[in-house]
Amino acid sequence: MRLWAMLACMAVAALAFHPARAQTQVRVTETWPAGDSITLGKNQNFYLHLHYASDQPMHIWARPYFQGTPAKAGSNPSRVYPAGDGEAFGWFFLFDPGTQVDEVRISAGDGSYNRTPVVATYPVSITGGDAPAPDTTQPAWVGTLNAADKAAQGTDYQKAVNTPSSAGDVALFSGFVLAMIAIGILSLAWPAWGLCRWRGGWRLLAAVPAAVMAFVVLRILMGTAIDPTSHNLWPFEIVMWGGLSCIGMLLLGIAHKLLAAKQA
Repeated sequence: MRLWAMLACMAVAALAFHPARAQTQVRVTETWPAGDSITLGKNQNFYLHLHYASDQPMHIWARPYFQGTPAKAGSNPSRVYPAGDGEAFGWFFLFDPGTQVDEVRISAGDGSYNRTPVVATYPVSITGGDAPAPDTTQPAWVGTLNAADKAAQGTDYQKAVNTPSSAGDVALFSGFVLAMIAIGILSLAWPAWGLCRWRGGWRLLAAVPAAVMAFVVLRILMGTAIDPTSHNLWPFEIVMWGGLSCIGMLLLGIAHKLLAAKQA
């Protein structure tokens, strides 16, 4: 009994000390703009100067919330911070004037759902404004940490460019390109076939996916003519809307055949 009691005590002690030793700690040392109640200018960033302590490399994100719900905002990407103690950088901007923030949740980990917990919260009152941001001098740490982030991102980009693609990556990319081309052609040809072969109400139904795909393609062409960066993900738009068009035509084709067989 004494032996079991000693083993149980050792197990409890190990469980008690292990999380404390492995826990990642992040705290906010200062912000810019500073203050407890802030109105951001149009497209103005809110910066957080962070200090972290971790026993392993990690990413750190700062995301705004209001009444427990994520605010409509864009937040910082994160480079990999090395293990140990150091400075980190977080920022976000609000999409719409009038958007409110009552806390910033800071999460740290590898980016996966189960291993990127919220490690700190920072209460603050922030409101998005529609006036231009005031012309004030940023503190030195904003420029220093921003430059360090950009340098790290540039290093990661060069590393990715210089790393040869694996056979699996090439096959996956080629498969996506072929699937995009096939879905794009089929999503246009299948409704056109329905318009030519069907009559009456069936022709009108086939015109719906045809009109949708024509609108999507025209929107992409006009958008890129005005702003070449407005549809950087246009292949995914083609796959998404083309897939819906093909599913719609498949369902219409099945219903058309079933009705024809019933009438026969």
